[in-house]
Amino acid sequence: MNSPSMKIIFIVNPISGTKDKQRIIDLIPKFFDKGEYEYEIRRTERAGHAEEIARQAAEQGAIAAVAVGGDGTVNEVARGIVHTATALGIVPCGSGNGLARHLGIPMKAEGALEVLSRMDIRQCDYCKINGHPFFCTAGVGFDAQVSDTFAKAGKRGLPTYLKTTIGVGLRYQGESYEILVENDGKTERLSSTKPSGKEKRYWLITGANAAQYGNDFFIAPDASVCDGKLDVNIWTKFNKITSPLVGLRLATATIHHSRRHVRIVRCDKITIRRKSAGPIQWDGDPAQGTAEVVMECVAGGIKMVVGTPKRNKL
Repeated sequence: MNSPSMKIIFIVNPISGTKDKQRIIDLIPKFFDKGEYEYEIRRTERAGHAEEIARQAAEQGAIAAVAVGGDGTVNEVARGIVHTATALGIVPCGSGNGLARHLGIPMKAEGALEVLSRMDIRQCDYCKINGHPFFCTAGVGFDAQVSDTFAKAGKRGLPTYLKTTIGVGLRYQGESYEILVENDGKTERLSSTKPSGKEKRYWLITGANAAQYGNDFFIAPDASVCDGKLDVNIWTKFNKITSPLVGLRLATATIHHSRRHVRIVRCDKITIRRKSAGPIQWDGDPAQGTAEVVMECVAGGIKMVVGTPKRNKL
């Protein structure tokens, strides 16, 4: 009889992402011997169902709840198991797969399942934006506008994402913010004006638990999911001529070298005050946010199954 600690729940979102889920389900027995693991496959039926199933998995003492779907499914499953002994596993099926890439989970199903079968589990952090958990990135400004437009595009994948990013970038004008950074109980107010006295306009403020948005576009190359801190990427507005260089730096994990327009702050918490409510995003999902936006790190709040990252540290 199998020990309850070796139980794995695969949570499959049949409509999310870009991959054939049945093929993944058919592969599972090749990597998980019934003599060693007791596994169960559950399919989601509605929004929020993945979180419910994950919570049940934790209550049943499962060693892992595995998200088989896109970034939204990963977020739901992870929300259901924070502060439990059950680890998050991922078989990436989305258009970005930012957290999976950061954790060194292969994009091919066979590779992801092989990593899962090793059950290398680490105690990791997660973060919150206005109280809502996120596990990869969240923020305001340009990336929130891109997420909102991408969600309405009706078509997924990298080409659509790039087209959306360029389209939003051509018309986005930036926004002014008051920014308060908290570290070890001390609060610093970042200057909201230029040396000339003019008000700064910010392109985006992105809180990063992991190093990248997805598709190997690195927003915070030195971010770690195990350091108990949130890496906050703050961009002041730049001109359209600079845009191709910014894109190149994201793709080559060198955005932190763009010191004229980019500042990365490692902190426990950040408060962003803007003139009115507007879009926010968490793990690529857009939402309407309030005028005050708070992001914070919850150190060691979740267990995750990890692989071997190629370009970043855990």
